[in-house]
Amino acid sequence: MNLTSPSQVKAWCIENGFHPNRTLGQNFLIDRNILQAILDAAGVAAGQRVLEVGPGLGVLTEAMLARGARVTAVEKDARLAARLAGALGNPAGLTVIEADALELDLDALLGNGFDAFVSNLPYSVGTRILLDVALHRHAPPVLTVLVQTEVAERFAAPPATSARGQAGVWLQLDYDVRLARAVKASCFWPRPEVGSTIVRLDRRGDSGLMPHERQMFFDLTRYTFMHRRKQLAATLRKAPEPLGRDDVSLAALFDAAGIEPTVRAEQLTNGQWQALARAFASDAFKK
Repeated sequence: MNLTSPSQVKAWCIENGFHPNRTLGQNFLIDRNILQAILDAAGVAAGQRVLEVGPGLGVLTEAMLARGARVTAVEKDARLAARLAGALGNPAGLTVIEADALELDLDALLGNGFDAFVSNLPYSVGTRILLDVALHRHAPPVLTVLVQTEVAERFAAPPATSARGQAGVWLQLDYDVRLARAVKASCFWPRPEVGSTIVRLDRRGDSGLMPHERQMFFDLTRYTFMHRRKQLAATLRKAPEPLGRDDVSLAALFDAAGIEPTVRAEQLTNGQWQALARAFASDAFKK
């Protein structure tokens, strides 16, 4: 079956009584040009070990195998997982895992070592899956995903923009995030209501944060983006331990980090977030 042929994909679904599940984000890519764009953006090459989540009918899986990659595909839908290997000719380079990606033992899975993560992620849980993989200590150095355009823009959002949020700040701590290509809704079947974007994330060198400082970075950003309309000092004045401080302590910590206490969460650069995390972590250690 030609997996980029809308008529053949529809015919297979009808013949097999398969109804794409919107809850699982089963919008199948049916555009060969976009398929090639994903492969090119990801730099998929022979010998690479690639992790894919949500292979669906296997259009991306098949194309990566054709380039000589070894693919581990994680599929939640039991029917699609059962058919995938056989439908692609039982290639030696393919491993299929029937599982919910959000419930996987990532220590065991990622501990095997992957060169890349390449996936057309379901809209409903795409951000959670990407964050789980990208922030893991054994994360692949390159991640390329196809996600809803609004979500992609959040991942890459610079400071002082409305799209700036927790997910983008967390990903930009360790990765250079690039929007590679916009994808029209018509490139999928069933057709989703919104367009998508190919996003590539390249891991940088160590951020320089110590483990306790890194945890403080996540604690600070998680809490303050829950109250993003408020000024940081006002938000942290009412925060629980280990974040909460009195006015005098907060003033000293913001001064040490070189940050105005009146700024809001989306205004800070990642460098400023790291400086604030170091200041808070150092103060907590003294206590």
